[in-house]
Order: sequence, then C-alpha cells, then structure tokens
Amino acid sequence: MDISGVILYLNNILLVICVLVGIKKYRSFKNTEKWYVYYIIFLFLIEFTINIMIHGFHAKELNHIFPYYVSGELLVLGTLFIRKLNLSSYLYIPLILTAGFFLLSNDIIVNETKKVISSIMIICFAGYALLMEIGNSRINTRFIVADSLVFLYYAMSVFMFFLLRQLAGFKAQDANMIWNVNNLLCSLLYVSLIYTFLKLKK
Repeated sequence: MDISGVILYLNNILLVICVLVGIKKYRSFKNTEKWYVYYIIFLFLIEFTINIMIHGFHAKELNHIFPYYVSGELLVLGTLFIRKLNLSSYLYIPLILTAGFFLLSNDIIVNETKKVISSIMIICFAGYALLMEIGNSRINTRFIVADSLVFLYYAMSVFMFFLLRQLAGFKAQDANMIWNVNNLLCSLLYVSLIYTFLKLKK
C-alpha cells in the first residue's frame, strides 16, 4: 500500500471513530451543535456508499454520486452555521437554490466547479463564524477548533484545485503529493471533531 492508500485508510478509520464518538456524546450537544454530528454522519454515508459501489458492485465511474455529496455537504454545513450564529432565515433561500442547482445542472456545470463554489460558500460561513467566536464573548466557542479546521480544509481544497488547474504540467506524482496534503487536512478535521466531541459536557 502506497502513502496515498495509507492516508485514505487513516481517513476512513478516523471518520468511523468520529461517527461513533459523535453518536455516543449526542446528548451533550446543544440543538444547533447536533448539526456537527449530522455532518459527520453524512460524510460517513457518502464514503460507505462509494466503497460499496467500488468493492461490492465494481463500479468504474462514480460521478453520479458527486452532486449529492456536494449538495448535501453544503446544505448541512450551511444550516449548521446559519442556526449556530442565529443568522437570517432568508439565507436558506440561496443555500437551497444552490444545492438544488448542483443536483440538476449536470449538463451545465462540471462537478469540479460545483465543489469549488460549494467550498467557497462554506469558507464564508466558517470564516464569519470564527470572526464572531473570536470577537463576541456571547458566542459559544466550544467548537472553535473544529470551525478553524473546517475553514482551513475547504480553503486548502479551493487553493489546490486552482493550483492543479493552472499548473497542468504537474507530474502525476506531484499531483498525488498535493492531494495527500489535502487528505491529511481532512484527517486533522476529523481529529479536531473527535477532540471536541470528547471534551463536551452537558
């Protein structure tokens, strides 16, 4: 198993641990914070579906799953931050419209572009949450570490997308190294959520 396989294997293990810890500590969450558990369960279901398709049905192509992943990820995290920060309910309108567009626009916009748009929206939500958590003492900061990693992970994903797009001359080995960094950040995100879940008290 090469380094990429090891990192992906680590990601899957951390994801499973994160789901189990989140479910176990579910009663320790406030209502708005429960969306962190919904987020990690959603990611688990996506990864589980992908692995079943690959190993169970020997699927060669999984592009049809990607719009559901991007749309669901945006809806869950968008709802999380809107509720957590008590933002205007009108923000659900562009959120739902964008997620619906991602599901129905396969012939209009490619999956990679959907992911970038979704990530930029998530970055805006997470960045605003961090600003509020740092500057407003009335905002609960129990998830500030997790929010920081959400911001960093999605920001790095966008950066690496444009980097790989602009530097088309990258060797496959170099491109894999860049994606390995992205996957390591994903591992750190899971670790931050596990850490946050474990230290929560009612």
